[in-house]
Amino acid sequence: MKLISRTPIRLTLGFLLFASFFSTAALAGPPLICHPIEIDGANSLPWISHNWNLTGSESYDTKKLVGDTLAILNSNPNILVHMETLRRATLYAKSDPVIAKQLLITLAAGTKNASPTSAQSEAIHLFDSGYLVEAYKQWLGDQNNPAHGLDGYALVKEAIRLRGGSDPQMEFAAALISLNGSAPEHREFAQKAIMGAKNDPLLARNLSTHFLGANSETMAEMISRSKTAKE
Repeated sequence: MKLISRTPIRLTLGFLLFASFFSTAALAGPPLICHPIEIDGANSLPWISHNWNLTGSESYDTKKLVGDTLAILNSNPNILVHMETLRRATLYAKSDPVIAKQLLITLAAGTKNASPTSAQSEAIHLFDSGYLVEAYKQWLGDQNNPAHGLDGYALVKEAIRLRGGSDPQMEFAAALISLNGSAPEHREFAQKAIMGAKNDPLLARNLSTHFLGANSETMAEMISRSKTAKE
């Protein structure tokens, strides 16, 4: 009986898996983490890196993270500032699981305590909690992750609903979160964000920035592409 060598098949399968992994990584990566949000010099958590990640030489005391983050979020209603602040908070929180949990609990408590008569305030609290959950899920891993099993995307969508169903900056965030989610829903958020940027110069600037370096696609191009989203 003639034996058929499996080596070429294994090599082919290995190559396809390798190519698939790097294609997905290059196209997506953790979008809430790997791309800094332009905030036009607004106050946020301290940052000395010229890249998206920490340099490793930061001297920031993470014991101040919860208080500092809340102070920034409460002082500026701009959603892009909230996105960047929560991105930085997630990067700092990775090194301190206790503080990571405390920050999430504190934001969640703010959501529960938001005044029911102020839809705008409640929307921001919901957004912050939901965005932090999704950032944690993209960066902190499965072990010791206080966001494990939580649905931050649902909170962000509820925040948009409380904004009257339209908030281009929140919709930009929702489009980033849903890159691998429902394609129709993702496209709707992406289209609303891009349309809304016509009246929001800071959002327009963010959409025109490149995801990872000058040779990568712009953020507008990335959220407009729905090949990774599920039909």
